[in-house]
Amino acid sequence: MSLTQHDIDAARARVPLAFRAPLPVRLRRYALWALFTGLFVWCLYDFDITPQRIWIGLGRLGSVIGFMFPPHVWTSWAEFLPILDGLGETLAIAFLGTVLGAVVAFPLSFLGAKNINRLNFLRLGTRRGYDVIRAFETLILALIFIRAFGLGPLPGILAIAVSEIGTFAKLFSEAIENTSEKPIEGVKASGGSRLQQIRYGLMPQVNPVILSILLYNFESNVRSGTILGIVGAGGIGFLLADRISAYRWDEAWSIIFLIIVMVYVIDWLSGLIRTRLIGKTDLAK
Repeated sequence: MSLTQHDIDAARARVPLAFRAPLPVRLRRYALWALFTGLFVWCLYDFDITPQRIWIGLGRLGSVIGFMFPPHVWTSWAEFLPILDGLGETLAIAFLGTVLGAVVAFPLSFLGAKNINRLNFLRLGTRRGYDVIRAFETLILALIFIRAFGLGPLPGILAIAVSEIGTFAKLFSEAIENTSEKPIEGVKASGGSRLQQIRYGLMPQVNPVILSILLYNFESNVRSGTILGIVGAGGIGFLLADRISAYRWDEAWSIIFLIIVMVYVIDWLSGLIRTRLIGKTDLAK
């Protein structure tokens, strides 16, 4: 039996309260929307975000973009070599930081997985440690390490590695917790030790997820490495900041374009690696 619009209108006329939320629920919704709107308007006012300021800023932004075109083309290998060195250094910083973070985070992730670590106080303490590490932004860590180790790639590598320890450990432990117990029970029934259960029953389930996480974060760390270079942690970001501070906008745009190309190539290669090692996912199924 299908209801017509006439039937619905008649039922709404007979019992109107059945077609809308109760008064307390509606009042809470109105209060939340009023709070959200008030907070949004207050932020606009407190941060001095006005149409006039935005209009003036857009005009200046247009001038800056105009200075970027046409992009600069390096005519000699001696001029272009430092740019290539900066791109390679950024790539190396991201790679080493990702690998070091994963190496430290991998064993820590087992301490945070409830199906591996049955001691609640140790597991919860380890997870809170993940949160403490992730609370520090990579840029803040880079500034701290620059003060300790000086300028160059080392602070950038350490900043990415420490930041990724918290991220990787959390994601790895969640992947370990979401595995099926059946393969582990099969290894156990065959007489396998606890270590063998993890090696042959759990890790084959976790490895594709870990690989996907590593590849994605490596792509992200390449972009982060560019930002770290601006504060003195090495890489192409240092050259980009130098060109911007010297108002050499055409060269700055060329460097930005090369960074975009590098990130695109890394994303493409990561997709190939995922397809080769994990397999192609058929979204149509």
